[in-house]
Amino acid sequence: MPFLSGSRRKAAIAFILVTAALDIIAMGIVMPVLPPLIETFTGSNARAGIINGVFVALWAIMQFIASPVIGAWSDQVGRRPVILISTAGLAADYVLMALAPDLWWLALGRIIAGVTSASFTTVYAYMADITPPAERARAYGLIGAAFAGGFVAGPMLGGMLGEWSPRAPFWFAGALSGVAFLYGWFVLPESLAAENRMAFSWRRANPFGALRLLRSHAELAGLAVVNFLLYFAHHVFSAVFVLYAGHRYGWGALDVGLVLALAGALDMLVQGLLVGPVARRLGDRRTMVLGLGVGAIGIACMGLAPNGVLFTLSMLPNAAWGLAMPTLQALMTRRVSESEQGQLQGANMSVASIAGVVSPLFFGWIYSISSGADAAIPYIGTSLLMAAAVLAAAALIGVRVGRLHGRSGVS
Repeated sequence: MPFLSGSRRKAAIAFILVTAALDIIAMGIVMPVLPPLIETFTGSNARAGIINGVFVALWAIMQFIASPVIGAWSDQVGRRPVILISTAGLAADYVLMALAPDLWWLALGRIIAGVTSASFTTVYAYMADITPPAERARAYGLIGAAFAGGFVAGPMLGGMLGEWSPRAPFWFAGALSGVAFLYGWFVLPESLAAENRMAFSWRRANPFGALRLLRSHAELAGLAVVNFLLYFAHHVFSAVFVLYAGHRYGWGALDVGLVLALAGALDMLVQGLLVGPVARRLGDRRTMVLGLGVGAIGIACMGLAPNGVLFTLSMLPNAAWGLAMPTLQALMTRRVSESEQGQLQGANMSVASIAGVVSPLFFGWIYSISSGADAAIPYIGTSLLMAAAVLAAAALIGVRVGRLHGRSGVS
Protein backbone atom coordinates (compact mmCIF):
# COMPACT_ATOMS: atom_id res chain seq x y z
CA MET A 1 0.00 0.00 0.00
CA PRO A 2 2.61 2.56 -1.09
CA PHE A 3 1.98 6.19 -0.06
CA LEU A 4 -1.71 5.80 0.76
CA SER A 5 -3.81 8.89 1.08
CA GLY A 6 -7.03 9.68 2.85
CA SER A 7 -8.92 7.30 5.09
CA ARG A 8 -6.96 4.14 4.13
CA ARG A 9 -3.63 5.65 5.18
CA LYS A 10 -5.14 7.01 8.41
CA ALA A 11 -6.50 3.56 9.21
CA ALA A 12 -3.15 1.89 8.48
CA ILE A 13 -1.33 4.42 10.67
CA ALA A 14 -3.83 3.85 13.48
CA PHE A 15 -3.29 0.08 13.25
CA ILE A 16 0.48 0.28 13.53
CA LEU A 17 0.40 2.89 16.29
CA VAL A 18 -1.95 0.81 18.44
CA THR A 19 0.18 -2.30 17.92
CA ALA A 20 3.36 -0.38 18.82
CA ALA A 21 1.77 1.24 21.87
CA LEU A 22 0.62 -2.10 23.29
CA ASP A 23 4.13 -3.53 22.98
CA ILE A 24 5.68 -0.47 24.63
CA ILE A 25 3.17 -0.52 27.49
CA ALA A 26 4.20 -4.11 28.13
CA MET A 27 7.90 -3.13 28.14
CA GLY A 28 7.27 -0.10 30.36
CA ILE A 29 5.40 -2.13 32.95
CA VAL A 30 8.52 -4.08 33.96
CA MET A 31 10.89 -1.07 34.13
CA PRO A 32 10.17 -0.04 37.75
CA VAL A 33 10.45 -3.59 39.10
CA LEU A 34 13.25 -5.30 37.18
CA PRO A 35 16.18 -3.54 38.93
CA PRO A 36 14.73 -4.11 42.44
CA LEU A 37 14.10 -7.75 41.49
CA ILE A 38 17.76 -8.02 40.47
CA GLU A 39 18.72 -6.43 43.79
CA THR A 40 16.80 -9.13 45.69
CA PHE A 41 19.01 -11.72 43.97
CA THR A 42 22.29 -9.80 44.47
CA GLY A 43 21.67 -8.26 47.91
CA SER A 44 23.57 -5.08 46.93
CA ASN A 45 22.42 -1.81 45.34
CA ALA A 46 25.80 -1.13 43.70
CA ARG A 47 26.08 -4.69 42.38
CA ALA A 48 22.52 -4.50 41.11
CA GLY A 49 23.56 -1.45 39.08
CA ILE A 50 26.29 -3.46 37.36
CA ILE A 51 24.05 -6.51 36.77
CA ASN A 52 21.23 -4.34 35.41
CA GLY A 53 23.72 -2.75 33.03
CA VAL A 54 24.81 -6.22 31.91
CA PHE A 55 21.18 -7.23 31.33
CA VAL A 56 20.52 -4.14 29.22
CA ALA A 57 23.71 -4.91 27.28
CA LEU A 58 22.56 -8.50 26.68
CA TRP A 59 19.29 -7.15 25.30
CA ALA A 60 21.22 -4.78 23.03
CA ILE A 61 23.61 -7.49 21.78
CA MET A 62 20.65 -9.53 20.61
CA GLN A 63 19.18 -6.41 19.00
CA PHE A 64 22.47 -5.89 17.16
CA ILE A 65 22.40 -9.43 15.79
CA ALA A 66 18.66 -9.73 15.12
CA SER A 67 17.66 -6.26 13.87
CA PRO A 68 19.30 -6.37 10.41
CA VAL A 69 18.10 -9.95 9.91
CA ILE A 70 14.53 -8.98 10.78
CA GLY A 71 14.72 -5.79 8.71
CA ALA A 72 15.98 -7.64 5.63
CA TRP A 73 13.48 -10.44 6.20
CA SER A 74 10.62 -7.94 6.32
CA ASP A 75 11.85 -6.49 3.00
CA GLN A 76 11.17 -9.94 1.50
CA VAL A 77 8.08 -11.32 3.28
CA GLY A 78 6.38 -8.07 4.31
CA ARG A 79 6.01 -6.26 7.60
CA ARG A 80 2.87 -7.90 9.03
CA PRO A 81 4.18 -11.45 9.67
CA VAL A 82 7.34 -10.11 11.30
CA ILE A 83 5.33 -7.92 13.69
CA LEU A 84 3.00 -10.80 14.58
CA ILE A 85 5.82 -13.26 15.34
CA SER A 86 7.56 -10.67 17.49
CA THR A 87 4.54 -9.83 19.64
CA ALA A 88 3.85 -13.54 20.23
CA GLY A 89 7.48 -14.02 21.25
CA LEU A 90 7.34 -11.10 23.67
CA ALA A 91 4.24 -12.53 25.34
CA ALA A 92 6.02 -15.84 25.92
CA ASP A 93 9.15 -14.07 27.17
CA TYR A 94 7.32 -12.07 29.85
CA VAL A 95 5.79 -15.28 31.17
CA LEU A 96 9.30 -16.77 31.35
CA MET A 97 10.57 -13.80 33.37
CA ALA A 98 7.55 -13.92 35.67
CA LEU A 99 8.57 -17.47 36.58
CA ALA A 100 12.35 -16.83 36.72
CA PRO A 101 13.81 -18.33 39.93
CA ASP A 102 17.25 -16.71 39.63
CA LEU A 103 19.45 -14.27 37.69
CA TRP A 104 20.28 -16.82 34.98
CA TRP A 105 16.63 -17.16 34.03
CA LEU A 106 16.22 -13.38 34.03
CA ALA A 107 19.26 -13.15 31.74
CA LEU A 108 17.68 -15.67 29.35
CA GLY A 109 14.53 -13.57 29.37
CA ARG A 110 16.47 -10.45 28.42
CA ILE A 111 18.15 -12.33 25.56
CA ILE A 112 14.80 -13.49 24.15
CA ALA A 113 13.36 -10.00 24.60
CA GLY A 114 16.26 -8.56 22.60
CA VAL A 115 15.38 -10.79 19.64
CA THR A 116 11.63 -10.26 19.72
CA SER A 117 11.87 -6.50 20.33
CA ALA A 118 14.00 -6.14 17.19
CA SER A 119 10.73 -5.88 15.22
CA PHE A 120 10.63 -2.18 16.11
CA THR A 121 12.76 -1.80 12.98
CA THR A 122 9.77 -3.16 11.08
CA VAL A 123 7.43 -0.61 12.67
CA TYR A 124 9.55 2.24 11.28
CA ALA A 125 9.81 0.51 7.89
CA TYR A 126 6.02 0.04 7.90
CA MET A 127 5.52 3.78 8.35
CA ALA A 128 8.01 4.53 5.56
CA ASP A 129 6.02 2.19 3.28
CA ILE A 130 2.81 4.17 3.62
CA THR A 131 4.09 7.74 4.02
CA PRO A 132 5.60 10.13 1.42
CA PRO A 133 9.15 11.32 2.31
CA ALA A 134 8.07 14.90 3.03
CA GLU A 135 5.63 13.70 5.71
CA ARG A 136 7.88 11.19 7.47
CA ALA A 137 9.14 13.47 10.25
CA ARG A 138 5.57 13.93 11.47
CA ALA A 139 4.80 10.22 10.94
CA TYR A 140 7.83 9.16 12.94
CA GLY A 141 6.80 11.70 15.56
CA LEU A 142 3.48 9.85 15.83
CA ILE A 143 5.34 6.56 16.36
CA GLY A 144 7.43 8.27 19.04
CA ALA A 145 4.24 9.60 20.62
CA ALA A 146 2.75 6.09 20.63
CA PHE A 147 5.90 4.76 22.25
CA ALA A 148 5.83 7.60 24.78
CA GLY A 149 2.16 6.97 25.47
CA GLY A 150 3.06 3.38 26.23
CA PHE A 151 5.67 4.61 28.68
CA VAL A 152 3.08 6.81 30.35
CA ALA A 153 0.76 3.90 31.08
CA GLY A 154 3.40 1.18 31.39
CA PRO A 155 5.60 2.42 34.27
CA MET A 156 2.57 3.71 36.16
CA LEU A 157 0.91 0.30 35.94
CA GLY A 158 4.21 -1.39 36.72
CA GLY A 159 4.74 0.77 39.80
CA MET A 160 1.26 0.03 41.12
CA LEU A 161 1.47 -3.69 40.36
CA GLY A 162 4.99 -3.80 41.80
CA GLU A 163 3.68 -2.58 45.14
CA TRP A 164 1.52 -5.69 45.22
CA SER A 165 4.07 -8.21 43.89
CA PRO A 166 7.38 -7.88 41.99
CA ARG A 167 6.22 -10.67 39.65
CA ALA A 168 2.78 -9.25 38.84
CA PRO A 169 4.01 -6.68 36.24
CA PHE A 170 5.60 -9.47 34.18
CA TRP A 171 2.32 -11.41 34.03
CA PHE A 172 0.42 -8.29 33.04
CA ALA A 173 3.02 -7.42 30.38
CA GLY A 174 2.66 -10.91 28.91
CA ALA A 175 -1.10 -10.47 28.71
CA LEU A 176 -0.74 -7.12 26.93
CA SER A 177 1.67 -8.56 24.37
CA GLY A 178 -0.87 -11.31 23.76
CA VAL A 179 -3.52 -8.65 23.13
CA ALA A 180 -1.14 -6.91 20.69
CA PHE A 181 -0.70 -10.19 18.81
CA LEU A 182 -4.47 -10.73 18.53
CA TYR A 183 -5.02 -7.13 17.47
CA GLY A 184 -2.39 -7.43 14.77
CA TRP A 185 -3.70 -10.80 13.59
CA PHE A 186 -7.24 -9.54 13.04
CA VAL A 187 -6.68 -5.88 12.13
CA LEU A 188 -3.15 -5.00 10.95
CA PRO A 189 -2.87 -4.86 7.13
CA GLU A 190 0.27 -5.52 5.10
CA SER A 191 2.11 -2.37 4.03
CA LEU A 192 4.84 -3.50 1.62
CA ALA A 193 3.66 -3.90 -1.97
CA ALA A 194 4.90 -6.98 -3.82
CA GLU A 195 6.73 -4.89 -6.43
CA ASN A 196 8.79 -3.16 -3.71
CA ARG A 197 10.05 -6.35 -2.06
CA MET A 198 13.67 -7.48 -2.15
CA ALA A 199 15.03 -11.02 -1.89
CA PHE A 200 16.59 -11.89 1.45
CA SER A 201 20.38 -11.94 1.45
CA TRP A 202 22.70 -12.81 4.32
CA ARG A 203 25.15 -10.29 2.92
CA ARG A 204 22.58 -7.57 3.63
CA ALA A 205 21.16 -9.19 6.76
CA ASN A 206 24.29 -9.73 8.86
CA PRO A 207 24.98 -6.77 11.17
CA PHE A 208 28.19 -5.71 9.48
CA GLY A 209 26.67 -6.04 6.01
CA ALA A 210 23.74 -3.88 7.09
CA LEU A 211 26.12 -1.23 8.39
CA ARG A 212 27.66 -0.95 4.90
CA LEU A 213 24.45 0.75 3.82
CA LEU A 214 25.20 3.60 6.22
CA ARG A 215 28.55 4.15 4.50
CA SER A 216 26.95 4.35 1.06
CA HIS A 217 26.30 8.09 1.49
CA ALA A 218 28.47 10.56 3.36
CA GLU A 219 25.55 12.22 5.09
CA LEU A 220 24.13 8.85 6.18
CA ALA A 221 27.44 8.07 7.90
CA GLY A 222 27.40 11.36 9.81
CA LEU A 223 23.78 10.92 10.83
CA ALA A 224 24.56 7.37 11.96
CA VAL A 225 27.13 8.79 14.40
CA VAL A 226 24.47 11.16 15.75
CA ASN A 227 22.11 8.19 16.07
CA PHE A 228 24.74 6.24 18.03
CA LEU A 229 25.43 9.08 20.47
CA LEU A 230 21.72 9.74 20.99
CA TYR A 231 21.08 6.14 21.98
CA PHE A 232 24.28 6.01 24.04
CA ALA A 233 23.10 8.96 26.14
CA HIS A 234 19.54 7.65 26.43
CA HIS A 235 20.63 4.35 27.97
CA VAL A 236 21.73 6.15 31.13
CA PHE A 237 18.09 5.95 32.19
CA SER A 238 17.66 2.24 31.59
CA ALA A 239 21.01 1.50 33.23
CA VAL A 240 20.95 3.56 36.42
CA PHE A 241 17.84 5.72 36.81
CA VAL A 242 15.78 3.41 39.04
CA LEU A 243 18.71 2.70 41.35
CA TYR A 244 19.87 6.33 41.29
CA ALA A 245 16.45 7.72 42.17
CA GLY A 246 15.98 5.21 44.97
CA HIS A 247 19.42 5.87 46.45
CA ARG A 248 19.53 9.65 46.12
CA TYR A 249 15.88 10.63 46.54
CA GLY A 250 14.45 7.63 48.38
CA TRP A 251 11.92 6.87 45.64
CA GLY A 252 10.13 3.51 45.62
CA ALA A 253 8.57 1.57 42.72
CA LEU A 254 5.42 3.72 42.66
CA ASP A 255 7.40 7.00 42.72
CA VAL A 256 9.66 5.81 39.91
CA GLY A 257 6.65 4.61 37.92
CA LEU A 258 4.93 8.00 38.23
CA VAL A 259 8.07 9.92 37.21
CA LEU A 260 8.63 7.63 34.22
CA ALA A 261 4.98 8.13 33.30
CA LEU A 262 5.49 11.91 33.41
CA ALA A 263 8.57 11.55 31.21
CA GLY A 264 6.52 9.53 28.75
CA ALA A 265 3.71 12.11 28.77
CA LEU A 266 6.15 14.93 28.00
CA ASP A 267 7.75 12.87 25.24
CA MET A 268 4.33 12.10 23.81
CA LEU A 269 3.45 15.80 23.69
CA VAL A 270 6.75 16.74 22.06
CA GLN A 271 6.73 14.01 19.41
CA GLY A 272 3.00 13.97 18.79
CA LEU A 273 2.33 17.72 18.72
CA LEU A 274 5.57 19.66 18.27
CA VAL A 275 7.68 17.71 15.78
CA GLY A 276 5.48 18.43 12.75
CA PRO A 277 5.08 22.22 13.26
CA VAL A 278 8.69 22.79 14.37
CA ALA A 279 10.10 20.74 11.48
CA ARG A 280 7.95 22.65 8.98
CA ARG A 281 9.26 25.94 10.36
CA LEU A 282 12.93 25.10 10.95
CA GLY A 283 13.52 22.10 8.68
CA ASP A 284 14.34 18.57 9.81
CA ARG A 285 18.04 19.20 10.34
CA ARG A 286 17.74 22.29 12.54
CA THR A 287 14.94 20.68 14.53
CA MET A 288 17.16 17.67 15.20
CA VAL A 289 20.04 19.85 16.45
CA LEU A 290 17.68 21.94 18.60
CA GLY A 291 16.29 18.82 20.27
CA LEU A 292 19.74 17.40 20.99
CA GLY A 293 21.08 20.66 22.43
CA VAL A 294 18.15 21.46 24.73
CA GLY A 295 17.92 17.81 25.77
CA ALA A 296 21.57 17.91 26.86
CA ILE A 297 20.81 20.88 29.09
CA GLY A 298 17.93 18.97 30.64
CA ILE A 299 20.03 15.90 31.49
CA ALA A 300 22.74 18.09 33.00
CA CYS A 301 20.12 19.72 35.22
CA MET A 302 18.94 16.26 36.28
CA GLY A 303 22.46 15.28 37.30
CA LEU A 304 22.83 18.47 39.34
CA ALA A 305 19.39 18.38 40.98
CA PRO A 306 19.79 18.09 44.78
CA ASN A 307 16.22 16.91 45.37
CA GLY A 308 13.40 15.08 43.62
CA VAL A 309 11.40 18.23 42.88
CA LEU A 310 14.21 19.87 40.89
CA PHE A 311 14.96 16.57 39.19
CA THR A 312 11.33 16.37 38.04
CA LEU A 313 11.37 19.98 36.81
CA SER A 314 14.52 19.20 34.82
CA MET A 315 12.47 16.76 32.79
CA LEU A 316 10.88 19.72 30.96
CA PRO A 317 13.97 20.77 28.96
CA ASN A 318 15.07 17.14 28.72
CA ALA A 319 11.85 16.33 26.83
CA ALA A 320 13.07 18.47 23.93
CA TRP A 321 15.28 15.67 22.69
CA GLY A 322 12.04 14.08 21.47
CA LEU A 323 12.41 16.47 18.53
CA ALA A 324 15.61 14.73 17.45
CA MET A 325 14.71 11.11 16.73
CA PRO A 326 11.80 11.62 14.26
CA THR A 327 13.70 14.22 12.26
CA LEU A 328 16.87 12.13 12.29
CA GLN A 329 14.90 9.16 10.97
CA ALA A 330 13.24 11.29 8.30
CA LEU A 331 16.59 12.62 7.08
CA MET A 332 18.00 9.11 6.80
CA THR A 333 15.03 7.57 4.95
CA ARG A 334 15.47 10.07 2.12
CA ARG A 335 18.90 8.64 1.34
CA VAL A 336 17.80 5.09 0.43
CA SER A 337 15.29 3.50 -1.95
CA GLU A 338 11.85 2.21 -0.95
CA SER A 339 13.06 -1.39 -1.23
CA GLU A 340 15.87 -0.67 1.29
CA GLN A 341 13.79 0.87 4.08
CA GLY A 342 13.77 -2.34 6.12
CA GLN A 343 17.53 -2.71 5.69
CA LEU A 344 18.05 0.92 6.72
CA GLN A 345 15.99 0.48 9.87
CA GLY A 346 17.86 -2.73 10.63
CA ALA A 347 21.16 -0.88 10.23
CA ASN A 348 19.90 1.95 12.44
CA MET A 349 18.91 -0.53 15.13
CA SER A 350 22.31 -2.20 14.84
CA VAL A 351 23.93 1.16 15.55
CA ALA A 352 21.53 1.68 18.44
CA SER A 353 22.30 -1.81 19.69
CA ILE A 354 26.05 -1.17 19.70
CA ALA A 355 25.31 1.86 21.85
CA GLY A 356 23.04 -0.32 23.94
CA VAL A 357 25.85 -2.79 24.59
CA VAL A 358 28.57 -0.36 25.63
CA SER A 359 26.44 2.40 27.17
CA PRO A 360 24.74 0.44 30.01
CA LEU A 361 28.03 -1.20 30.90
CA PHE A 362 29.72 2.19 30.95
CA PHE A 363 27.02 4.01 32.91
CA GLY A 364 26.49 1.05 35.24
CA TRP A 365 30.22 1.11 36.03
CA ILE A 366 30.24 4.90 36.48
CA TYR A 367 27.28 4.62 38.85
CA SER A 368 28.95 1.87 40.85
CA ILE A 369 32.09 3.97 41.41
CA SER A 370 30.20 7.21 42.13
CA SER A 371 27.73 5.93 44.75
CA GLY A 372 28.31 4.87 48.32
CA ALA A 373 30.49 6.18 51.13
CA ASP A 374 33.75 4.96 49.58
CA ALA A 375 32.97 6.06 46.02
CA ALA A 376 36.00 6.65 43.76
CA ILE A 377 34.13 9.55 42.13
CA PRO A 378 32.52 11.50 44.98
CA TYR A 379 29.39 12.64 43.10
CA ILE A 380 26.43 10.35 42.49
CA GLY A 381 25.10 12.37 39.54
CA THR A 382 28.26 11.84 37.46
CA SER A 383 26.63 9.35 35.07
CA LEU A 384 23.90 11.86 34.15
CA LEU A 385 26.43 14.64 33.60
CA MET A 386 28.41 12.38 31.27
CA ALA A 387 25.23 11.54 29.35
CA ALA A 388 24.59 15.27 28.92
CA ALA A 389 28.07 15.72 27.46
CA VAL A 390 27.47 12.86 24.99
CA LEU A 391 24.18 14.41 23.82
CA ALA A 392 25.85 17.81 23.43
CA ALA A 393 28.49 16.15 21.25
CA ALA A 394 25.72 14.68 19.10
CA ALA A 395 24.30 18.17 18.60
CA LEU A 396 27.70 19.51 17.50
CA ILE A 397 28.13 16.67 15.02
CA GLY A 398 24.63 17.34 13.70
CA VAL A 399 25.65 20.95 13.05
CA ARG A 400 28.82 19.75 11.33
CA VAL A 401 26.92 17.33 9.09
CA GLY A 402 24.56 20.14 8.14
CA ARG A 403 27.45 22.39 7.12
CA LEU A 404 29.12 19.68 5.06
CA HIS A 405 25.99 18.65 3.21
CA GLY A 406 23.82 21.75 3.34
CA ARG A 407 24.81 22.53 -0.26
CA SER A 408 22.61 19.62 -1.37
CA GLY A 409 19.54 21.71 -0.59
CA VAL A 410 17.95 19.12 1.67
CA SER A 411 16.67 20.55 4.96
